[in-house]
Amino acid sequence: QVQLAESGGGLVQAGASLRLSCAASGRTFTSAVVGWFRQVPGQDREIVGFIWWIAGTSYYADSVKGRFTISRDNVRNTVSLQMNSLKPEDTAVYYCAAGPVYGRNFYQENSYDTWGQGTQVTVSS
Repeated sequence: QVQLAESGGGLVQAGASLRLSCAASGRTFTSAVVGWFRQVPGQDREIVGFIWWIAGTSYYADSVKGRFTISRDNVRNTVSLQMNSLKPEDTAVYYCAAGPVYGRNFYQENSYDTWGQGTQVTVSS
């Protein structure tokens, strides 16, 4: 069974940095796109960004562009989300997700078929 697991969440102050990691078991990311989403209670889940594993090319939502970076580790088969200059509005549960490369729009949830359980990120002001 394929599973994704996020780690690295926590409580930080505004302006700090945090690094999340997404590890896969039961599959590799070789033929996948891996995305990061976040969700605040009562709101829809929103895209943070995604990375094409083979090319290593990443794309970001405007709200995090220039502050967040997605990268991959071919050896560990993990995808990381480096978050810098965190703001209170970045507070959310963060999820990683994987989808096949033939997905239609990786800014949307329905292009991903495997999800992690989420990790809480809280940024205090």
